[in-house]
Amino acid sequence: MDISGDELAGVVDLFGALTRNELGTGLAELAFKQREEYDPDGFGSDIETALKRYHLVELDTDTVDSDESMLVPGPGAFPALPLGAADLLHILDIEHRDIDRATAGAATLDRFRADAAAAVDSGNPERVERLLDVSYELEAWADVDLSAEREHLDRVV
Repeated sequence: MDISGDELAGVVDLFGALTRNELGTGLAELAFKQREEYDPDGFGSDIETALKRYHLVELDTDTVDSDESMLVPGPGAFPALPLGAADLLHILDIEHRDIDRATAGAATLDRFRADAAAAVDSGNPERVERLLDVSYELEAWADVDLSAEREHLDRVV
């Protein structure tokens, strides 16, 4: 089953936050309904791509009240529901989770700064350009100021 980062964010947004395992299970259910391969572990690369592109953000156990890290829709996402995803509310036995946006924003800001430093060090212009775009999205999503980070990234492009 092909699924976009925005669709992954849409599935997660249905519940507020999901673990990787819960998201994989939900995606496997959708794939089964569409008569496609439905291995819950088969969506790992899609999730990793969505994380890299900031469609999803992973919050560690120190950030959320959970024994497992949680995925939340990220600043780069325009959450959209894949076909049949609304049924997951009835299929999965998961209560809606409220994640504090300020806490999520602070964790995402730390990750963004690390990603920006790595992109500058690598001199990868495509990654720098993508992070420049994400910087504006992150500012609106988390109410932070990334002008200094943007100046640093701009020097590479």
